[in-house]
This record gives sequence, structure tokens and C-alpha cells, in this order.
Amino acid sequence: MTNILFLCTGNSCRSQMAEGWARALADDSVTVQSAGIEAHGKNSRAIAVMQEAGLDISQQESTRVDEAMLEAADLVVTVCGHADEHCPVLPPATRKEHWPLDDPARATGSDAEIMQVFRASRDEIKQRVTDLLQRIQQRDNP
Repeated sequence: MTNILFLCTGNSCRSQMAEGWARALADDSVTVQSAGIEAHGKNSRAIAVMQEAGLDISQQESTRVDEAMLEAADLVVTVCGHADEHCPVLPPATRKEHWPLDDPARATGSDAEIMQVFRASRDEIKQRVTDLLQRIQQRDNP
């Protein structure tokens, strides 16, 4: 069993999408959670673009990372620079991986342009999660 924790600044957007994709794409040998250095609530645009892809992440919670989450995690994936820089000290056996994802919540322009940035972020996160799950499967089943 591999426990993945996606960590972001506010657990409102990128980490929420990563959690949603990982839950949808992983098999039973992987558990998934997400958290933030802080909890900012959920981003409605992230929920909308994931719904477009057929995934409902509206019931996921925006949570703040705690010691129990860190202790349970085999792998912590930071999905923004701030979370990477401010990641709490991890237990010795916990691996860490950093994905330098741009924050779609900072997009500007028309609503259509902003939604396009969210869709691009969603698709990049899906690809990264898919690649990560393949690496985990190869490691666990050589």
C-alpha cells in the first residue's frame, strides 16, 4: 500500500485536482489525500473543470496538513513552490517529489480565458498523476 499526500499552499485548487485524479486513476494499492500549508477552501473553477472531465471533487475537503497525514504518507508531492519551500519536516522514510505547477487561480482575462488556464492545469495534473502512478506500479511490481 502506498499513501500519497498532495501538498499545496491552500489546498483549494492544484492539490484538489491531483487528489481527484489520483483517486480516479489509482488502484486499490494506493491511498490518496491532499492538504495545504493553510486551508483556503475549495476553488469553484477547479471543481467545474474536473466536472467537465467527469470527476466530482466537490465533496473533497480543504484541509490543513497535520502530523498524522505526514506520518501516514509514503510520498509527499508538493504542487507549488510555496508548499515546497515551507513543507514541514518529513519522517525519514517519506519520499518527497516536487511538481512546479503554475497557479491557475492567478490567471487573468475573460472568464473563458481563465477557464482555459484551469483546463490546461487540469490536463497537466492528470498527466503527472498518470506518470506517477505508473512509476509506483513499476516499483511495486518489478
